[in-house]
Amino acid sequence: MGFTRRANFATYSKADKKLEQVLGTRDFLALGVGTIISTSIFTLPGIVAAEYAGPAVVFSYLIAAVVAGLVAFAYAEMSTVMPFAGSAYSWISVLFGEGFGWIAGWALLAEYFIAVAFVGSGFSATLRNLLGQLHFQVPFALANPITAGGFVDIISLLVVAVSALIVWMGASDAGNVAKVLVVLKVAAIIAFIVVGISVIKPQNYVPFIPAHNAKTGFGGISGILAGVSTIFLAYIGFDSIAANSAEAKNPQKTMPRGILGSLVIAVLLFAAVTLVLVGMHPYYAYANQGAPVSWALESAGFGTLSQIVSVVADAGMFVALLGMVLAGSRLIYAFGRDGMLPSALGKLDKRGLPSNGLLVITVVGIVIGAFFPLTFLSQLISAGTLVAFIFVSLGMFALRPREGKDLPLASYKMPFYPILPALGAIGSVVVFELLDPMAKLYAFLWFILGVIIYTTYGSKHSKNQVEE
Repeated sequence: MGFTRRANFATYSKADKKLEQVLGTRDFLALGVGTIISTSIFTLPGIVAAEYAGPAVVFSYLIAAVVAGLVAFAYAEMSTVMPFAGSAYSWISVLFGEGFGWIAGWALLAEYFIAVAFVGSGFSATLRNLLGQLHFQVPFALANPITAGGFVDIISLLVVAVSALIVWMGASDAGNVAKVLVVLKVAAIIAFIVVGISVIKPQNYVPFIPAHNAKTGFGGISGILAGVSTIFLAYIGFDSIAANSAEAKNPQKTMPRGILGSLVIAVLLFAAVTLVLVGMHPYYAYANQGAPVSWALESAGFGTLSQIVSVVADAGMFVALLGMVLAGSRLIYAFGRDGMLPSALGKLDKRGLPSNGLLVITVVGIVIGAFFPLTFLSQLISAGTLVAFIFVSLGMFALRPREGKDLPLASYKMPFYPILPALGAIGSVVVFELLDPMAKLYAFLWFILGVIIYTTYGSKHSKNQVEE
């Protein structure tokens, strides 16, 4: 009974009215682009090119974009009908029941915990590359986590803490910071593209799709698909937009514009950056390069621009941290709001902000980011994201029959229903199957833990009302 007990739309709507509606389209575009165009564009293209796809890394990004785009349409429609904190967790709780919503939300929670850590680690790698160019080396013990032979990634620790402090100051402040930094970041990316084109060597594109090596898994179509599973996390930014929909001004217009607009901008920039990168230097030169964009510029003789891009790249990753911390804290707030986790997490402070949820996402993100390496984290983020995407795509089939009845009419409609949501669900399942076996194992263990928590605590303390 409890697992399929559907959450009450009116209860969610009333509870989230306490959150201040301060975010507009520009805020969401800034947070979305800032989250998507972050660590994934400044760190992963070189790694995926060297280890999986060669110059065809651009196809990995484009395939991932197609799958994510299909789901983004569903996100856009759902966010106009149910502008609640918690995004997929709250939506699925209303559509399928609190148990299914918990699973979707538990997957998103893993995504945000690890994404905060991942972006913090990417920020650290880029900053250390810049400091190296300036002839300053961070001591090994303070530059690497325990699992990499060091003690703690101190830069990752500090940047996550600072981003949480800004979010604690208020969502509108975080949005204003994001808008400024996103403009700088996009300008730096465009500068890289323009300069990089001038030193492209056509021979670096040959062969564009290297032959497949069965022993290493590199090359061929399988290499491209392996790259998809690694970089899929690049497109989770629009979920962070949806997670903050309860704080949107006129969500019926701002949410679709923010979600779909940020995705389009991201795809164009991803494609351009990856093509320029592999044209500037042979793909294998990017092996073990945690900051390939900065390295490519420095190696091509553009040292000053490399330093500028490194600074702006870190600024961009900082925007991503703001988006992740903001969205993750709202998800934890939603869990506490519903009694699925201790109710203290669902309380707002005197300024109407979920400070307890913010504290949890910050502490966990700091621990993971400071003590686990960058590459270990990427596929784990994709696993959580894909599970949520599957639920949201399937949720469209439960949403449409209820629109205009017990749920509001959508101000934005996903096109080509029911074909696109079906393709979104199938595509997400396929990408999940492409994940590294260890990533799928860790995801399975995380879900087992989630089921245990729901069974022993969440189902007994749930505040959701039964819908007759």
